[in-house]
Amino acid sequence: MATKRTIKPSKNVPPAPAVCSPCDGSGMVAATVRVGRKRRPVGQQDGICLNCLGSGTDPDA
Repeated sequence: MATKRTIKPSKNVPPAPAVCSPCDGSGMVAATVRVGRKRRPVGQQDGICLNCLGSGTDPDA
């Protein structure tokens, strides 16, 4: 009868990437929309996070 081989998990598992703080890992942030000569705010729209460039991971960590 053949012997069973057990596979051990690797100990070299990389750590999970850190989450970007301005966008909380979503890659999107709210940008204010301004209109008119007085540049009054009328609403918000989604924009790409300039810290992580949309990846959701912290580039400094």
